[in-house]
Amino acid sequence: MAKLNDETLEIVAHRFKILGEPMRLRLLSALRDKEYCVQELVELTGAGQANVSKHLSLLASTGYVGRRKDGLHVYYFIQDPTVYTLCELVCDRIAISAKELHKTLDS
Repeated sequence: MAKLNDETLEIVAHRFKILGEPMRLRLLSALRDKEYCVQELVELTGAGQANVSKHLSLLASTGYVGRRKDGLHVYYFIQDPTVYTLCELVCDRIAISAKELHKTLDS
């Protein structure tokens, strides 16, 4: 990271910021194995249509998800599967920290 210029660091920070919203993580999780249209994602997440659309738009703007039109529906899919690698690294670190905390509390 030390070799990245300021402009690139801003782009990296923006991509991390996009992942800092739980609803976006829910949408990424839902899209992991299958593409969905907005209405299906509304049903899966229980969020409102405008909310889901807003978050999908942000995820698409960073390239995490892509979209394709089929008739009247727009389907969303994972365009950058490396996002799951990043999420798994964070989740694994949280699990390790929780185990370490549990050991400390049991001592």
